[in-house]
Amino acid sequence: MTILLFIPACFALNMAPGPNNLLSMANAKRYGIRTACYAGIGRLVAFAGMITLAATGLATVLFTSEILFLVIKVAGGVYLLWLAYQLWSAAPTEGDSEAQGGKSFFQLARQEFLLAAGNPKAILIFTAFLPQFVDPAGSVGYQFLILGVLFLMLEWVAIAGYAFFGKALRHWFSRPSMRRLFNRVCAGLLGSAGVGLLLARRE
Repeated sequence: MTILLFIPACFALNMAPGPNNLLSMANAKRYGIRTACYAGIGRLVAFAGMITLAATGLATVLFTSEILFLVIKVAGGVYLLWLAYQLWSAAPTEGDSEAQGGKSFFQLARQEFLLAAGNPKAILIFTAFLPQFVDPAGSVGYQFLILGVLFLMLEWVAIAGYAFFGKALRHWFSRPSMRRLFNRVCAGLLGSAGVGLLLARRE
């Protein structure tokens, strides 16, 4: 019964248009669906680490530390603003071919990893969301493992979904002027997320 409640709630969380999903969409538009999906591995690695921290109770310690929260928040916010600047200033003719030179798989995956790891709110999600579906009377570690694997699988679906959407937009925005508009809308959303992260307070 707990799993039946967890899956739809988790999937809604995975599909929320956060910074990583916007990045996946932008990567698919520029580099293609497969590249965007492979880049998402970086995000999954970051989330797997956070789930492990939550399972061991360390995430709560990290989140309640004012200094660590401030460091992660500032680093994440500044990185988001940097990504927004790069997207805003990108030439609208870039990405005409998936074979065109650009960032490597490793660079894109690292970008996804840093974006996910630099968001302290993600730590809060794993410390406040996942434990709601854990029965303290059972094996806590095993339950976290099952819930964590399900979360990562649904996150992969979200990565692919946003990548397909980004690929579709690539065809819709075939003109340079429309590409510039798309890049700047995404840059504006990422920049807003970065400012919001810098202004975020621990609740």
